[in-house]
Amino acid sequence: MAATTLMMLDEEMPRARVALLLKHFSELGDDREPWRVAYPLHEVLLLVTCATIASCDDFDDIVAWGNHHLDVLRRFSEFHHGIPCERWVRTLVNRVDPILFGRCFDSWVAALWPHRHDLIAIDGKTARRTHDRRKGLKALHTLSAYATSAQLTLAQLSVPEKTNEITAIPDLLDALAEANQLQGALVTIDAMGCQVDIADKIVAHQADYLLALKGNQPTLEADVEDYFRTAPAEELVTKTTVEKGHGRIETRTYTASATVDWIASERSYPGQPRFSDIKTLLKVHSHAEHADRSTFETRYFICSAEPDIDRLAKGARGHWGVESMHWLLDVEFNDDLSRYRTGHGAKNMAVIRRFALGLVRANKAKGSVKTRRKRASWNPDFLLEILQLN
Repeated sequence: MAATTLMMLDEEMPRARVALLLKHFSELGDDREPWRVAYPLHEVLLLVTCATIASCDDFDDIVAWGNHHLDVLRRFSEFHHGIPCERWVRTLVNRVDPILFGRCFDSWVAALWPHRHDLIAIDGKTARRTHDRRKGLKALHTLSAYATSAQLTLAQLSVPEKTNEITAIPDLLDALAEANQLQGALVTIDAMGCQVDIADKIVAHQADYLLALKGNQPTLEADVEDYFRTAPAEELVTKTTVEKGHGRIETRTYTASATVDWIASERSYPGQPRFSDIKTLLKVHSHAEHADRSTFETRYFICSAEPDIDRLAKGARGHWGVESMHWLLDVEFNDDLSRYRTGHGAKNMAVIRRFALGLVRANKAKGSVKTRRKRASWNPDFLLEILQLN
């Protein structure tokens, strides 16, 4: 009896979670006349989401998958008229508001993953084939907030081009704070995001920042480099890690210091940084040994958190996770090959790909992302297992 009850609960869990996702989809506006709607918007979005998880990277594949797995989809919604044609799916996806659509997934993830994340990396990626020079359309650039430990995209925002990241990051931070995902986290951003306003915004939301110094703050970077060159040993805390993989051995030495009073001196000069709440300086020296060569790199960071060397090292190293996510989007989801240029299609499919990748990586089954996506396309039960977000 207990075993039967447990099996029933296991079957109902993915049903309840997909029903919650459908509820969020149903809240999206649909300007079609209700009496003429043969394919409800929430059903089409569920189809596109499930098919994208199941290794479908264009609308033709999505429709073909839906026709072969209609019985699975009907476990969650009626699909009274079956699966629409490719043209209808494309048209509907192009019309959905990408900001509201992204919030559907963000709210769903926040509801099923309610605990706060200690490390959040923010970075952007450009879908290079989405530009259209003839129409003056720039390539789509998507800014993502990525929980490095959970390997999950928490929120995302599309901007016209990379240079707009600086103005878009505060909006992304506000979205994270609204979803209660930001408080207490250590937020890492590359050099482009090392701006006073962004740092103040992070601290205002009761989080801490770890910002890279490289080129954008040349004077502060040079001063921090000079400090570490002459700093006495008693002011420094050091940690060394060694990693093997991908044909190399990489040794990283993390050095932190809480001596920051000299930054807020009374001196004044053009371009003087006015960062507040800096509590720690971090230096990361990397030495990578390849079969035929060795490479060296030194990076510097400012941080508003206390000098906990383990947490700072984990944050600096963990920022690589969002870059790994971008690489997987290109290799496994063909994000750079996407040529969607009409309406909101490119932005909405960028949202779905990141959401799908997060779910696939969160699943602990053996095999690569590619293998797990293939399994989801062959085995509907495995697709439901991915949707459980366990």
